[in-house]
Amino acid sequence: MAILSKIRDRSMFLILIVGLALFAFVLDPSSIQNFFSSTKVNSIGSVNGEDIDREEFARQVETYRTQSGGRSSQMQAVNTVWNGMVSEKVFADQLEKAGIVVGEKDIWEAMVAIPNVQNSPMFKNEANLFDEEKLKEYIANMKADAEEGNSKAWLSWLATEKSIKVNLQRQAYTTLVSAGLGASLKEGERNYQFDNLKMDAQYVYVPYTSIPDSIVKITKGEVRDYIEQYPKKYKAEATRSIQFVKFDINPSASDEEELKAKVATHIEDKEEYSNAAKATVKVPGLKNATNYEEFLINNRSDIALDNSYKFESQLPTAVKADIMGAELNAVVGPYKDAGAYKISKVVEITKMPDSVKSSHIIVPFIGTTRSTSTKTKEEAKKTVDSIFTLVKNNKAKYTEIADEVNTDGTKGKGGDIGWVRKDQAFSPNFDKDFANFIFKNKAGSIDIVETAFGFHIIKIEEQTKYQDAVKLATYGRTIEASEDTENSIFQNAETLASQLVDGGDLAELAKEKSYTVLSGLNLKDLAENVPGMGSQRSIVKWAFENDTEVGSSKRFDIDINGKRGYAVVVLTQKSDANGDELSSEVITKVRPILTNQKKAKLLADKMKGASLEEIATNNTTVVRNASSVSLASPLLSGVGNEPAVVGAMSTLPIDTTSEVIEGQKGVFIVKVTKREEPTSLDNYENFRKNIVNQLKSKSYQLNTVLEDKADVIDNRAKFF
Repeated sequence: MAILSKIRDRSMFLILIVGLALFAFVLDPSSIQNFFSSTKVNSIGSVNGEDIDREEFARQVETYRTQSGGRSSQMQAVNTVWNGMVSEKVFADQLEKAGIVVGEKDIWEAMVAIPNVQNSPMFKNEANLFDEEKLKEYIANMKADAEEGNSKAWLSWLATEKSIKVNLQRQAYTTLVSAGLGASLKEGERNYQFDNLKMDAQYVYVPYTSIPDSIVKITKGEVRDYIEQYPKKYKAEATRSIQFVKFDINPSASDEEELKAKVATHIEDKEEYSNAAKATVKVPGLKNATNYEEFLINNRSDIALDNSYKFESQLPTAVKADIMGAELNAVVGPYKDAGAYKISKVVEITKMPDSVKSSHIIVPFIGTTRSTSTKTKEEAKKTVDSIFTLVKNNKAKYTEIADEVNTDGTKGKGGDIGWVRKDQAFSPNFDKDFANFIFKNKAGSIDIVETAFGFHIIKIEEQTKYQDAVKLATYGRTIEASEDTENSIFQNAETLASQLVDGGDLAELAKEKSYTVLSGLNLKDLAENVPGMGSQRSIVKWAFENDTEVGSSKRFDIDINGKRGYAVVVLTQKSDANGDELSSEVITKVRPILTNQKKAKLLADKMKGASLEEIATNNTTVVRNASSVSLASPLLSGVGNEPAVVGAMSTLPIDTTSEVIEGQKGVFIVKVTKREEPTSLDNYENFRKNIVNQLKSKSYQLNTVLEDKADVIDNRAKFF
């Protein structure tokens, strides 16, 4: 009754809450949760309690991807933007505490000091000196354009300003921290002693490998206890491990044979019914075609026309002998090459050098490529003809006039173009008329050639040895899986996925069908790549969904470098941050450490004897010698780096046998026979400075340390 009475007293409050909840549910069921935690829904994470807005974060990710020209994946952009925003907020907190303020004047002075700004012709006056007023005018114009709707340049400028401000702030903070770093002369003296103390010793060494790993058992409890001792070193992270079978959509043998036969039908002429002509028409094959570009387009070739010349070494291995031995206009093929079936017609047979060295004098005219000339074509022709008369048989005059009239990169070089390879010359980036002249004429030839750039006087200086070359017109179709083949592959993937849902075991099912089972181990929640499949973010996200448990399975459509396929995936291991389950990655790191610790205890029991020689005999080994060992370089000959052992040697009394020392590679018993102290110095200032410089050189680690100390909540994996 008391409970009912309290409910009546608060009835209006309850009605309001229930009403709001029902209203939210009608609009969107998920909005009930949003109603009570809207700030979390709109936050991608937080730094020291300050939220990072989800929408702003998404905008910056898209901006970054746009600026990268599509070269960065979404997760690469997400991670870069996140690191930048976290770093910015961490530093902002430190700047406020340190009282560091960067004003507009500081930003402006840094802006005008940028070399690209100082040297830009846009910001120079009549005396060719940098003019701040011109820069201010430029900025004002960008702002005005932004107010009229064209904001791209203005936003870029604001980003530049922000970047300058951030850099200034960080420089100020780093300078402030560096100013507080120092060392005493006593520290300098200790550093000198540390680096220069030399020791001789005898020791017995028994490696951990002398005991088989199978003898030592390590439990998960022991691993967990060890991790708890070093929480920062072995910070718990959520991980997932999967197994999967990949189904690549590859063409079958019958698909290839069918395509090969189809390509072969384009060699000879054939008759086809034309809907446009309402009659049977003759369609020319490659053998009788004359307009090769039109032929390739009309017959839907997957290979574009290539006008380059090929030497025998550049032809497909399977048909190079057939092509080089073919007559003009002969068709070779069909043949398989580079994932396609092709037929090739020999359209030209010639001889040419692999490389040519040439020079030129250029006379451009109105309308030619990259020309600022005011000459008409007729005027340019008269000019080049008169120059040709002067230079045809006069090398000195040729060089002189080339340096006088050329406006390209050959000016000052006597018109020298240098060596050009055949493949460069007959590429889309080189003028075809220029290429034809220098590769189809002999060394020493000189003549006037018209190109897209104007009139050239071209002289062929040198050529490499001539070789047989051919030009081909090649028709080809990419080898792809047929619809029937793709349907069959899809059905195989669906069948496996269905059998797993029904309780089947992936390993057994794969064995029955001879499928290969692959693994993706210890995937992190922000991972993008899955080993063996490349970028597959959707699979990683599925593995981390709340309702995906160990044993859950799913079929995915995948795309690997443009090649489609399917993957049937099973979640095999699940470990959450601070959860009960340890990831195999952590276990793999810790197990060898614990194994060596247990081996050390087993070996220590055997390291008994009245002398080093007796201890060595009892362990079937020998006494070893170490000479001039230092703390700065703790290397033991034949063993390796052993800092703990050498550290112990620095404090042991001379000629005293040590207790058992656990090293990195085994256990040791040591006797120091000589310790040579370094000569004392009058002043240790240089060593003190070295310590200070080493400390200051680590200022780049500030950002990492600050972020490690900050309270960062990361929700990226929930949204991307």
